[in-house]
Amino acid sequence: MHALVERLYPLCRSITGDGVRATLRILDEYLPLRVHEVPTGTQVLDWTVPQEWNIRDAYIADAAGNRVVDFAASSLHVLGYSLPVSATMPLAELRKHLHTLPDHPAWVPYRTSYYKPDWGFCLSQKTLDALPDGMYEVCIDSTLADGHLTYAEHVVPGQVPDEVLVSCHVCHPSLANDNLAGIAVATFLARALAEQTPYYTYRFLFAPGTIGAITWLARNAERVTGALPGRGGPGAGGSVQHGLVLACAGDRGRLTYKCSRRGDAEIDRVMRHVLGASGRPHRVTEFTPYGYDERQFCSPGFDLGVGSLSRTPYAEYPEYHTSADNPDFVSPEAMADTLAVCREAFAVLDRNRRYLNLSPYGEPQLGRRGLYDALGGRSDTKQAQMAMLWVLNLSDGGHSLLDVAERSGLPFGTVADAADALHDAGLIKV
Repeated sequence: MHALVERLYPLCRSITGDGVRATLRILDEYLPLRVHEVPTGTQVLDWTVPQEWNIRDAYIADAAGNRVVDFAASSLHVLGYSLPVSATMPLAELRKHLHTLPDHPAWVPYRTSYYKPDWGFCLSQKTLDALPDGMYEVCIDSTLADGHLTYAEHVVPGQVPDEVLVSCHVCHPSLANDNLAGIAVATFLARALAEQTPYYTYRFLFAPGTIGAITWLARNAERVTGALPGRGGPGAGGSVQHGLVLACAGDRGRLTYKCSRRGDAEIDRVMRHVLGASGRPHRVTEFTPYGYDERQFCSPGFDLGVGSLSRTPYAEYPEYHTSADNPDFVSPEAMADTLAVCREAFAVLDRNRRYLNLSPYGEPQLGRRGLYDALGGRSDTKQAQMAMLWVLNLSDGGHSLLDVAERSGLPFGTVADAADALHDAGLIKV
């Protein structure tokens, strides 16, 4: 995963353009992607797909021709979506278009101007302070023209068509934690799920933030919710049952899960349970309508059960949206831990069922069915027996296995194993 972050890091991504396509071509080497191109001007819910932005070169050169700021050195050096510029101007005029971080004088900020025509450069305060007065050549070789917005999907087929949506954004340039670590974790999570036969179908979405998620929702509204906007309410029976947005997935901070708008969606309960049972340092926060694309999936018209998993959340670490968010800032161990939590959570989600006890009058005799004997020799035999009794007692069609695990205090895996044994013995049914 870390090697993938390093490979993707130099590419100049934005909400549209060839940087996104180059990123998706690399990801396609790891897992097959279905790439979608949506033309400029397409109406997507309350938004319109913008013009496509591409950039070839950009620099600020001093009177001697030396490039004091060079896009070739870092894609962060140019204000995202900058208009083309070719001019010579004094430093006093140029300063109006320069962005720095005075509190971190060695770092370069990440800035954009997606929906307001502008141009500019980002540089370290240290570099700016060293510039003498004088004339400077300014060049931004970019294009802003009708084109397409690009996003991609990968589907891991499951036993049922009901879907779990896993989303990450692909619109940031050279930022390793936000967003490349999320891309890497999503990629390897998809590969891991493909090695088994999951219960749910898992749909992975690689799209630019905000406008990409909105475009995907607009193009999938009927399939997602069972009704087009205005023709049905939230939870109208669509195919997306659960979801998770991955972002800031590789720093060394503790894990943070942000709940869906519902607050008690199944993914919220699963993540709370898995993080709590794991003993990992973590934090669970309530939903707010700001952040990453969970706010689009959780908008009231869709109200999907989609939460967000990160380590240190956006804007809560100094390196956020700066050149200090580089591959050295993210660790293989942290990304591996994020991946492991996702796999643990989806394992619970995949096995969480509601059962009905087929012998509900009194406790059925387990011994003559060989259920106790089948567990002989296990170090957790007593725990497994208790799990069977709990599953039988709460299998009234209204309690899920997660309910059983939480009420009994038993590990979810032990409860699910007990349910499998009872089901095989004909004592409960889904």
